[in-house]
Amino acid sequence: MLDLTYETPKPRTIAGAKHDWELVIGMEVHAQVSSNAKLFSGASTKFGAEPNSNVSFVDAAMPGMLPVINEFCVEQAVRTGLGLKAEINLKSAFDRKNYFYPDLPQGYQISQLYHPIVGEGEVLVELGDGTARRVRIERIHMEQDAGKSIHDMDPHMSFVDLNRTGVCLMEIVSRPDIRSPEEAAAYIAKLRQIMRYLGTCDGNMQNGNLRADVNVSVCLPGAYEKYMETQDFSHLGTRCEIKNMNSMRFIQQAIEIEAKRQIAIIEGGGKVVQETRLYDPDKGETRSMRSKEEAHDYRYFPDPDLLPLEIEQAWIDDIAANLPELPDDKKARFINDFGLTDYDASVLTAEVESAAYFENVAAGRDGKAAANWVINELFGRLKKDDRHITESPVTPAQLGGIIDLIAKGDISGKIAKDLFEIVYNEGGEPAEIVEKRGMKQVTDTGAIEAAVDEIIAANPAQVEKAQSNPKLAGWFVGQVMKATGGKANPKAVNEIVAAKLGL
Repeated sequence: MLDLTYETPKPRTIAGAKHDWELVIGMEVHAQVSSNAKLFSGASTKFGAEPNSNVSFVDAAMPGMLPVINEFCVEQAVRTGLGLKAEINLKSAFDRKNYFYPDLPQGYQISQLYHPIVGEGEVLVELGDGTARRVRIERIHMEQDAGKSIHDMDPHMSFVDLNRTGVCLMEIVSRPDIRSPEEAAAYIAKLRQIMRYLGTCDGNMQNGNLRADVNVSVCLPGAYEKYMETQDFSHLGTRCEIKNMNSMRFIQQAIEIEAKRQIAIIEGGGKVVQETRLYDPDKGETRSMRSKEEAHDYRYFPDPDLLPLEIEQAWIDDIAANLPELPDDKKARFINDFGLTDYDASVLTAEVESAAYFENVAAGRDGKAAANWVINELFGRLKKDDRHITESPVTPAQLGGIIDLIAKGDISGKIAKDLFEIVYNEGGEPAEIVEKRGMKQVTDTGAIEAAVDEIIAANPAQVEKAQSNPKLAGWFVGQVMKATGGKANPKAVNEIVAAKLGL
């Protein structure tokens, strides 16, 4: 069972700081909805298309064009909310958030400020010490993405690509419950994992499909407990937002650096100014982007082109009834059904494709043996070759065939590893490869006994040593395995060696 805790972490000691400090972190995660069409138009969402080729008249804000909501995007948002154990609001509404950017043709973004589609939920984040913390979700709302300004193609001008304009985003807003850079990265990883299991976001951070705004503040020990008692944010210190983070490693670095900056200001007698900042990984610093806007600065008002969105409970119930098994449930089942350790189950369920691969290998076989082969041999080799599990040249059926040959005694563990390499590099059916290449394990005790006799006769001095120190009998086992090309049954070799030496 996970140890769910709200216990405040020990105060962080920051190099050069006069006091111990605690970090308080909240996150606004923007997840691109997995959908073939945009939120209010039928334009494609395909990544990598020619610039400005996936732009409809609605996306380009041509006069007279009206938005039409994409029902599938709504369903994906509801699905995500259910996966985060959140309240689904039967009535929500869209607002206009007014601001100017060259890549925002409308001059406003359609979002949901006052009436989001998803209310409060939670995420259980597992930490390295075996405990888990509950990060509360405040809300999830749908909104349009903006386009992309490109500044490095010409020294005198910038270009605008509107392909992303109008793509549906889910903004997942957390409470300030995250307490360390490591926990922030773990939170993002858990959100990504859940959404990939649900099929609502592919989680590709490199393509910008999952990115985060990170709110960081520092407070003295005891202040966070006061906040938890009163829900008064003034106890937490002034926060600064680090914008558009799309790397878990950079998120951790940016939090650490921003915390040190704020502490230095406070301990130097200054005041932290609430603002939006950018992280520069090359310089290892955060720098000011703009003063932090409040809601009134965006002149939010209900979008006049869109009626309030009303959904029925029966529709939500139908979506809930068809949700896939989520990561925590799958992990618990793997531990219970296959006898796996917590660590092995965590590794195997980290990616939805990895979990499916393992289940296919383990079907009708020893679960622990299947886990060992998937984690140690397959994952190890894929990592070496920088391949994802979906690119594995070894199918679950092939790996299962190798495990079956071991279980039947046809091959030893050593031969199995050689066989795995052959299948990985050349393909083929494992049983046929063993037969054709003469890799079958020697189980004939007469042949093994002859090999043992020959080695014992040739090494009388080693016999005396082994008889006085039984641990040295392993030398004979190794010599027999070498003499038989690794094909001798290891168990039989050990038994015969022990008998011949009188051990």
